[in-house]
Amino acid sequence: MQCSLVTSIELKICESSGDWLSSFGQPLIFMNTECNRIAYQLASTINGEAWYGDSVREILNGVTAEQAKARPIPNAHSIWEIVVHVNAWIKFFSGAIQGTPIPAWSTMPKELDWPPVKDTNEQAWKEAVNIFFDEHLRLVETIKSFGDERLEATVPGRIYNFYRLFQSATQHAVYHSGQIALLKKVTI
Repeated sequence: MQCSLVTSIELKICESSGDWLSSFGQPLIFMNTECNRIAYQLASTINGEAWYGDSVREILNGVTAEQAKARPIPNAHSIWEIVVHVNAWIKFFSGAIQGTPIPAWSTMPKELDWPPVKDTNEQAWKEAVNIFFDEHLRLVETIKSFGDERLEATVPGRIYNFYRLFQSATQHAVYHSGQIALLKKVTI
C-alpha cells in the first residue's frame, strides 16, 4: 500500500482507499476545515484506513448473501439487517441536510429504523452493499461542502446540531461494524 502525507492538514491518503479519500489531497484554504475533518473521518471509517482497525468495506469484503442473512445469534440482527439499518440512518442524515425532519423516536415506525430485508439472493445482497457505499460517499461529499458556519444549526426534527449529527454518522458506523465483524466470524 502506498501512502502519502498531505501537509496542509496532515491527512494520510492511501491508494487502497480508492477515490473516497483522494479528494482530500487537494490543498485546503481554511474553508470548511471542520467539515473536511468530519468527512475524512467518516470516509476513513467506511472505506479507508480506520484508526481502530478494518474499515466497514474491509469487514464486509467477502461476505456472501448466505452469511449476510444468517442469524447465528438468536434474536439478534443479521449482517444484512445491520447494513440496511445503518444506511437508513444515512438517508435520514442526508434528508436532514435538505431540511427534512428526522422522525421522532416516539413515533418512528420500526420499518424506518430497521427496514425489512425482502430479497435474500446474492444479487440483492450486492445491491444492498453498493447502495450502502454509494449513500455514504454522497454524505461524505455533502459534509465536505456543508460549511463550517452551519455546523451549529439545529438538525430538523432533533434538538442537537449538525456537528453532532455528522459525528454520529461515524460513531454509528463504527458501533455496527463491530457487530458485523463478530457476526461474520460466527458465520464463516
